[in-house]
Amino acid sequence: MRVVAVVGNPKRGGRTTTVAERVAAQVASTASGTVEVLELSDIASELFSPTAPIVGEWTARVRSADAAVFASPTYKAGLTGLLKAFLDRYDTNGLSGLLAVPVMLGAGPHHALAVETSLRPVLTELAAVMPTKGLYVLDSDLDSLDHALETWWSLAEPALRPWLTPIT
Repeated sequence: MRVVAVVGNPKRGGRTTTVAERVAAQVASTASGTVEVLELSDIASELFSPTAPIVGEWTARVRSADAAVFASPTYKAGLTGLLKAFLDRYDTNGLSGLLAVPVMLGAGPHHALAVETSLRPVLTELAAVMPTKGLYVLDSDLDSLDHALETWWSLAEPALRPWLTPIT
């Protein structure tokens, strides 16, 4: 199983990357999989070029994965334009059948629904499969990230497991 973490933070290697990597590793560990991290900040200058080969390569890498974690900091109660611009490269139903885990980070609990009201609808339009709630992590919980992830995973794992277990 190959899990791709797509990080929509304009700042490379930040807290969003840390959380995305940890969530992707948790998902991958269920099926002895591997994790690939795509930092959209690395290709930000190419995202609006319709002929940029790197963007096509990255969208294909996500599309061919078994699962993907889409992670964004919360900006103005929504996902970053960087992640939205990347997802806009897919046609409607462009992620059909791909297991997706939406993840967002934010400074306050008043934006906790952003993962469900901002990121999930875009992934739904692309026909990604999301059998569980997304994960919203407060910046203040990053010091206890293990606990936050354990709590989320205890609820998410039963719904995700059927999608992660290889058919024999």
